[in-house]
Amino acid sequence: MNFALYRELLRIVPVRRLLIVGMIARFPHSAAGVLLTLHVVQTLDRGYAEAGAVAALLTIGIAVGAPWRGRRVDSAGLRKALIPSVIAEAVIWSVAPQLSYEWLLVAALIGGLFTLPAFSVVRQSLGVMVSGEKRRTAFTLDAISTEMIFMVGPALGVVLATQVSTVFGLTLVGLATAGAGLFLMWFNPPTRSEQLGAVSGAPTEAEDEAAAVGALVASAPAHVTEASAELYPGGRAAPGRHGAKGRQNVKERLAGSFGWLTLAVAVVLVVAAGAGLVLAGTEVGIVAALEESGREGELGLVFAAWCAASVVGGLIYGALHRPVSPLVLLLLMGLFTIPMGFAENTLALCLLSILPGLLCAPVLSAASERIADLVVEERRGEAMGWYGSALTSGVALGAPLAGITIDTVGPSAAFTAVGSAAVLICLLGLGAQQVRRRRAS
Repeated sequence: MNFALYRELLRIVPVRRLLIVGMIARFPHSAAGVLLTLHVVQTLDRGYAEAGAVAALLTIGIAVGAPWRGRRVDSAGLRKALIPSVIAEAVIWSVAPQLSYEWLLVAALIGGLFTLPAFSVVRQSLGVMVSGEKRRTAFTLDAISTEMIFMVGPALGVVLATQVSTVFGLTLVGLATAGAGLFLMWFNPPTRSEQLGAVSGAPTEAEDEAAAVGALVASAPAHVTEASAELYPGGRAAPGRHGAKGRQNVKERLAGSFGWLTLAVAVVLVVAAGAGLVLAGTEVGIVAALEESGREGELGLVFAAWCAASVVGGLIYGALHRPVSPLVLLLLMGLFTIPMGFAENTLALCLLSILPGLLCAPVLSAASERIADLVVEERRGEAMGWYGSALTSGVALGAPLAGITIDTVGPSAAFTAVGSAAVLICLLGLGAQQVRRRRAS
């Protein structure tokens, strides 16, 4: 381990500033999950399954909206891409808390489509501001800062819900997120290497592959060059006979658009979905476990223990010289989540949350680093958007899965359900990797 990497990285002023801006931009939504759950359960007097449905629609909206907003960042720049999110956050979340449950479902979906893409923007910017071993440390610092936010955000959400109102809390989240979007637009961190503030470094796997392809086709005939541009992962179709005739079929267009989506990238996206499932299901399970015993005021203690463990785990992972497979990290996190269902009081729940918490930041850091290594810079914004979509799709599955389990069995079963689902995902992923390696050999 080399903890000096943190000191070296934080000496880079643009990186330090980006991490601070990322914390500010993501802070409002850190309280939104608890606020939305308590709004449906307490203010609207509905069940946890219905609260999970609202969370699912919100995250489905995020999953659908993230890729095209990521592509918009790639094509139009950060400031133009964030304008719709800033407007929507302020308007939708000022209106949604006043709506009935049925209309809240619609508002949650629309709000998700235009959610401020702070997560993917920060990760994309870090990917061009640092490289090599420092990239892992940078992603880990970002994950740690996120966990620090989630130490405070949910507790603040509980205070707003119990001491003021969930309506006021959700409205405040929307306005604060819009303000954070304006701040991010003002800062305007680089998302491409040619922009001011980006630094050069060792090439990624995808960039090495791009260089190799370029060398092979440099002296090839024009039609070979055109074909390589269409099929090369992350590349853009070169102008030529296909473009002039306008007869490129749908299959070729899809191959050009999703050429970056290799099997290795797909595995990382599955890991992201599994991580989202565990995190969302665990959060709902914690809320339900304490609300059932009338101790919802102690939510902040459990979230603090859970997130503090993630900070420690992230610090350790960021100092490692070698990366660890995201699949292995998620497998361990799923296994360690299951025992949380046996907690009989707040203290036990805090202690049992430490082991899975230690792996939260490392899972997200390892997955982000892998995406940045596998995808070329020209398509990294879109890839990070899909990464965010996978993560939020997992959240969309985890929240209702935990909610249905809570309503039918009880809060303790929610931890078993989401932990077991993550373990199953990892075992399938590891099995698929073994089959692929055998075929390759």
